[in-house]
Amino acid sequence: MALEPTIEDQELLAAALGREHSRMTLRELLSGGTAGITLLAAVAVLWAIHPPGSFALGPALLCAAMLVAASRVTFDTPFGFTVLTQLAFVPLLFAVPPVLAPLAVGGALAAAKLPGLVRRTIPPLRMFQALGNAWFAVGPAAVFVLAHVEPENAGTILLLVALAAEFVVDFVVSSLRYSFSWHASFAAQLRETWVYGIDAALSPIAWLVARQVPAEPLIVLTLLPLLVLLGFLAAERRKRLESLVELNNAYRGTALVLGDVVEADDGYTGSHSRGVVALSLAVAERLNLDPERRRNLEFAALLHDVGKIAVPKAIINKPGKLSPEEWTVVKMHTIEGQGMLDRIGGFMREVGTIVRSHHERWDGGGYPDGLAGEAIPLEARIISCCDTWNAMRTDRAYRRALSHEVAVTELRAVAGAQLDPRVVDVLLSVIADEMAPTHNGHSSEQPGHSPVDA
Repeated sequence: MALEPTIEDQELLAAALGREHSRMTLRELLSGGTAGITLLAAVAVLWAIHPPGSFALGPALLCAAMLVAASRVTFDTPFGFTVLTQLAFVPLLFAVPPVLAPLAVGGALAAAKLPGLVRRTIPPLRMFQALGNAWFAVGPAAVFVLAHVEPENAGTILLLVALAAEFVVDFVVSSLRYSFSWHASFAAQLRETWVYGIDAALSPIAWLVARQVPAEPLIVLTLLPLLVLLGFLAAERRKRLESLVELNNAYRGTALVLGDVVEADDGYTGSHSRGVVALSLAVAERLNLDPERRRNLEFAALLHDVGKIAVPKAIINKPGKLSPEEWTVVKMHTIEGQGMLDRIGGFMREVGTIVRSHHERWDGGGYPDGLAGEAIPLEARIISCCDTWNAMRTDRAYRRALSHEVAVTELRAVAGAQLDPRVVDVLLSVIADEMAPTHNGHSSEQPGHSPVDA
């Protein structure tokens, strides 16, 4: 995750922080169980190739205990967290036969969760993820077993191959698990490969300690000060990320409150805005807008009429056509809306820019700035198009909603003049899909209940 997490990162992070103490989903259970079972199978194969010999129990237990301590230092990521196991894993790999390393790692990771289990802050089933999380140890273990070389006798090239195998195996297994459990995109997972940079940087330190472990087992304790320091950094990072998630929740909460205020002030306008949100997001998906732009679009679609709070109700609810003076007052709602969102600050300023422009026209005849064509923000063009469709398809005080066929004809008629023709085409394709017969032969279209937007 970058220093400035993307919207997708932030959404995944919020879900990960909430998931930490929650019950496991069926998909998590399946992926974790599969990872654990296949790890045991991989160890069995390696065992058959090269059964483990004898080893000194004292150094092994000391390294395992250090691995437990290292596993308590967690750096949060959008998919959960990563732990600084590398510092203790490399010495453990030198202290036990390679084929036993994955099992020892799984045991240490499970032991690290025991305090949470005792305090009942971690669901018991999450303990069973530990074995599947030990897959990173299989890569280097396989390298040493297949090369018939013990780690302490390995040359530089073999050590680098083992390190690369650790990263590759871990990335492949974790990517498969995250994709299955949480539908995580490959791009989002690729952004998290920075954690391997940390492991690579810690590996030389761990190797220097590992070389001395057979002769001086207590040398592994020299890693403790570094673990403590990194633990403080991890705790500070978690506080910053939690604050970021809380801030985003506050922005969303503010938007929802404003939406409720609009609906309380004018129920028709509030219901209309929710309809525009759903259509706008469907169009945005077809246009492949990135997560940040989809977020801004969602908020702008919800709040595109928030400025009407400042417009007298007598004008908003007038059953006939507006006078030129009244129309001038109504047109100010885009500027009023932007002003409200600017006062909230943060990314809501970007949302305010979209709200200001959602009544601009493709041909430049709109308001308040007379923007034309591509100069109008795409998000505003999407809202304008969905706003127009929703207005035509719902009832208002002085006329009934237009039929589907008439509304389609009207929408095509203003494409290239009032509306962006490309957005019109995409919206009509969305509507066509929604109108497609369902399996029981009935249309999936739902009637609207909102007034025409002014």
